[in-house]
Amino acid sequence: MKIAVTGAFSYSGKYITKRLLERGAEVFTLTNHPNRPDPFNGKVKAVPLNFANENELIENLRGADVLINTYWIRFDKGNNTQPKAVENTKILVDAAAKAGVKRIVHISITNPSSNSHLPYFWGKAANEKAVIDSGMSYAILRPTVLFGKEDILINNIAWLLRHLPIFGMPGDGSYKLSPVYVDDLAELAANAAYQKENYIWDAVGPDEFTFKQMVTLIGQTINRQRSLIAFPPRLALLAAQTMSLFVNDVILTPEEVDGLMADLLISKEPPRCKTSLKTWLDENRNSVGKEYASELARHF
Repeated sequence: MKIAVTGAFSYSGKYITKRLLERGAEVFTLTNHPNRPDPFNGKVKAVPLNFANENELIENLRGADVLINTYWIRFDKGNNTQPKAVENTKILVDAAAKAGVKRIVHISITNPSSNSHLPYFWGKAANEKAVIDSGMSYAILRPTVLFGKEDILINNIAWLLRHLPIFGMPGDGSYKLSPVYVDDLAELAANAAYQKENYIWDAVGPDEFTFKQMVTLIGQTINRQRSLIAFPPRLALLAAQTMSLFVNDVILTPEEVDGLMADLLISKEPPRCKTSLKTWLDENRNSVGKEYASELARHF
């Protein structure tokens, strides 16, 4: 199998690529960051992910049996907007079909909806439609919040708990989420590359927490139990935006608050991923949250 992975030197793409190499696949990556450290010691060739040049994309994808797509952006910055990411995804999917790629494994999000007022969720729905309409066979995986050594959300909650005397929550923290371990998602994606049938699966872990329960668990595990204060959502967002100035990053976005509080990061399907956040935190208690993880530094 020859498999193309977007972002193999980044986060979820790296774990997916490791799984594929273990299975003996030939993997190459399409990337906007060719100078990132190569965790695979030259085993994975890097080619440009240039949405402005469709012909180049087609040529770069020619010969691949499968495309595994992890491309998306978390928030708008400059010309990198979520509507633009929808356009770019359609370009990539069309290029794959024209290049003769037989199958696409696409990483989406739980509860996408074309009717959502949140760009993240309607954008993911639009991407899924592009995949389904492409003519290629497909597997669409819908994870929630990822956790792992390079994760941002869980790590930075731990970082805040390590550095602040209190923790401000948007609302009362009763909204729920089901975190998923990044390597469990990678296993599903690698397996999907070798299937033929079309399917759409939620990819969630075995735990379902309220946000308050999750923050409490993180604090207990790293021995930084803090008072959890319920803030009006917009006040909590303002506080996060103020802190963002000090860490030169975007800690929280308005639509992340809305998505969390609307319970969009849980699933009605049985969990397909086995790793518990509690177990992972126990194993990584001495490292999680020790360093702030910057989204801007990682991608921009």
